Amino acid sequence: MKKIKMIVAYDGTDFHGFQSQPGLRTVQGELEKALSRLTGDKITIFGSGRTDAGVHAHGQVIHFETTSPIPNEKYSYILRRALPRDVVVRSVEDVPMDFHAQKSARWKTYRYQIETSPVAEWMTRRFRTYRPRRFDLEQMRDAVNYVIGTHDFTSFCSVMTHVENKVRTIYDFRIEEADGVLTFWVTGNGFLYNMVRILVGTIFDIGLGRWPASRMQTMLEAHDRKAAGLTFPPEGLVLWEVGYEPWVSSAKS
Repeated sequence: MKKIKMIVAYDGTDFHGFQSQPGLRTVQGELEKALSRLTGDKITIFGSGRTDAGVHAHGQVIHFETTSPIPNEKYSYILRRALPRDVVVRSVEDVPMDFHAQKSARWKTYRYQIETSPVAEWMTRRFRTYRPRRFDLEQMRDAVNYVIGTHDFTSFCSVMTHVENKVRTIYDFRIEEADGVLTFWVTGNGFLYNMVRILVGTIFDIGLGRWPASRMQTMLEAHDRKAAGLTFPPEGLVLWEVGYEPWVSSAKS
């Protein structure tokens, strides 16, 4: 028996999220089906975290145990044929038996993209949220500074969030703008349900002039979902990278 770690990318548009659900197409379901056929074992995979329906991944990390003698370097090639076209295995390696894709993770980086051009780029529409609006980038960047650090993010998670402890640490949060596309990069030690999408929706509203940047502090202190802005759609969100060593600012790809 050995434990294998894979880095997986997928287009989440046509999936009902990462986690297996009876009767629904999920990333976990497709991976387990393909790996079970390939190895001859009944494979159960564990991911670094769930992604919702319509959310994508560039660097989702999974692990599973197998008795198969298949060399690691062969998995990506074989799975390219065995998996649907919207799932790709990017890398494969053996890991110690105490490794866990979720529990061993130290940080995650998400990317969210908003297209603001007057005419949407059709080739990237599955991976960007379209908002053709004028905005104040400096106000948005000022707003970001309020959420870096350790805070209770109750105001920035879905009311369907079941975990009691809503304190998380944001290590890095940056906004880039180029060619009519806003790119949000956010790295933290963990994220609550819909947290990134609510943060982005709120900060974009600040950029539109709905609130001053300083309102972010009031929202954090409110501990009330109603205090923050909209939950932005899933298509702009990508789980970009998962880290298993302490965060350093140069860690983001």
